[in-house]
Amino acid sequence: MKLKLERTALKSTYTIGHLYYIAESGAKVYICDVVEDKVRDLNKNGKFDNGEVKIKSQTAIPYGTYDVTLNIKSPKFSNFIKYPYAKKYNGYLPRLLRVPSFEGILIHCGVSANSSAGCLIVGYNKVVGRVVDSQKAFFYLMDKYLVPAKERGETITIEIV
Repeated sequence: MKLKLERTALKSTYTIGHLYYIAESGAKVYICDVVEDKVRDLNKNGKFDNGEVKIKSQTAIPYGTYDVTLNIKSPKFSNFIKYPYAKKYNGYLPRLLRVPSFEGILIHCGVSANSSAGCLIVGYNKVVGRVVDSQKAFFYLMDKYLVPAKERGETITIEIV
C-alpha cells in the first residue's frame, strides 16, 4: 500500500501537507491533513547538506520514500492514561523506518508542530498552523488503510514530496 504526503505550506515554524492513499490505478484518494515541524531539507534531496541543519524536535523529516510498520510498540504511546487513543492499537502506532538522521518517527495525534518532535501529526487543517479532529483522522487512517494493509501482509510505504 502506498501513501503520499504532499507538503503544501512550508512556514517558518511548521509545515502543512495533504496525506493521500495511492490506488493501484495511480489515483490519489485524500485521507487527511498533516502538520509537522519546519522543513529544513530545502533542496528536497532527502539529506541535510549544503548548509541545511537538523534541529532536534524542530525539523520535519527529509523528503523521500519510507517503509511504514505497525510491528513496533511505542513505549511512550503505551501509556494509555496519557494517550487513550493508542489503546485501541495496544500502543502499535505507524512508524517510519530508516529515516536519515531520525529515530522513532511515528504518525500520531496532536494539534500542531509542537506535538510533533519530527513526527507526522494527522488531522484536518481548519486552523492556521494546526489540525483539528486529530483522533478522528487517526482512526480513519488506521482502520480504513493501515490495519487492513497489515492484515493482508502488504508492504506499506509513504512518499514525502
